[in-house]
Amino acid sequence: MSDPTQPQQQGAELQDDVCYVALTWGHLNVQDMMNRVRSPAAGAIVLFAGTTRDNFAGKPVKELQYTAYDKLALRTMMDIAKALVAKYGLKGLAMIHRLGTVPIGEESILIAVSSPHRQAAWRAGEEALEECKARVEVWKREEFEGEGGVWRANRDGVQGQKVTEGDAAAQV
Repeated sequence: MSDPTQPQQQGAELQDDVCYVALTWGHLNVQDMMNRVRSPAAGAIVLFAGTTRDNFAGKPVKELQYTAYDKLALRTMMDIAKALVAKYGLKGLAMIHRLGTVPIGEESILIAVSSPHRQAAWRAGEEALEECKARVEVWKREEFEGEGGVWRANRDGVQGQKVTEGDAAAQV
């Protein structure tokens, strides 16, 4: 598993003719993702950028920290991408997830989808995000101002368990 305390680590990626998936410790590049799915046969490119917000359930969030089971997460991301390319007749699908600390206002995930027509791109982009959140082996820790943090599955609105430093050390 990736260690969020080691931001110097390298990322990892998988790609084929149409699909690109990656995990990275660096900042995410919107233009790079759009370029990865650009095609003369595509009339639509849809891009989703998930950013760190400053609150959760009324509590002020300081930052998010992401960790992953890298090899399995990449394989799951590629399975999702290939299935959606086949289902929607996409010209390209690119998905990248950031690991480590992601400050407020910065992107933690980018998903770019291209297709001949906009409707397929919209649907595939949303489905890619939902499948990623439901299936990909990425976990996040929400750091709250003055309260410590909570580890969560990488899903919207799911309450996690508060983990103190003592609890985390005992689990190692």
